[in-house]
Amino acid sequence: MKTFASRLAACGDARTAAKNSAGVLAAAILCLVSAAVGEAQTQTLQRNDSERELFELLNHERIANHLPELKWDDALFKAARKHALLMLDLNTLEHQLPGEPGLEERITAAGARFSYLAENIAIGKHAETIHSAWMHSPGHRANILNPRITAVGIAVVNGLAGLFAVQDFSRAFMDESLERQEKEVAALLATKGLHVTQATADARRSCEANIGNLGVTSGTVIRFETGDLSTLDPEVEKKIAAEPHRNVAVGACHTREGAGFGRYKIALLFF
Repeated sequence: MKTFASRLAACGDARTAAKNSAGVLAAAILCLVSAAVGEAQTQTLQRNDSERELFELLNHERIANHLPELKWDDALFKAARKHALLMLDLNTLEHQLPGEPGLEERITAAGARFSYLAENIAIGKHAETIHSAWMHSPGHRANILNPRITAVGIAVVNGLAGLFAVQDFSRAFMDESLERQEKEVAALLATKGLHVTQATADARRSCEANIGNLGVTSGTVIRFETGDLSTLDPEVEKKIAAEPHRNVAVGACHTREGAGFGRYKIALLFF
């Protein structure tokens, strides 16, 4: 990609070539305008027709399979476009190119917050043929129809070998309040026949301190982290099933904020 400075240098060459001609002023103005527009485009990405088409085809497949549509995510789009341009520059189809950070680092640098990531890449003649190839590939199809994901950013750039396409998927991480986290986990526990008590303060202290049961006289403490409050991890479910006590208090505690991988931290106090 050319920088603003390199575009101005190219404009300087054009003005030199036009020197002593009647069009020199017009050439200079045109070059400066082109450079400014090019710089603005690097700041605000606009979706092209192929990107819009792949987004529509993807959500059509999800609707046909009784899955919720994915939301468009500008941070994922930014990361996908950057990766697609690098593949184009190197004329190589890879998930990680020489000197390039891995997927998690790339998505974090773009400003996204997530609890799950996946990526599809391809080279093809048209958006429709790329989508068809993905849907006939078990791994790529699984990403498109993954019920865990909630957001996507799609980039398509045109090269001599065809269209370089990238789909970056995520489960967007939301900074829910502690009360909301506790309420959602409590609802899951209630469906398993557990009695959720009001000892929230004890559970929160246990979550923050990560030691002991801090106030509960008997029972077990189960701590876990999750990026999805709508379900319990199978390993957590096994521990809950093995727990003889049927009273439980739920406590959540704060984790780091900012871009990147996000998790909810939960403590369950059984007694």
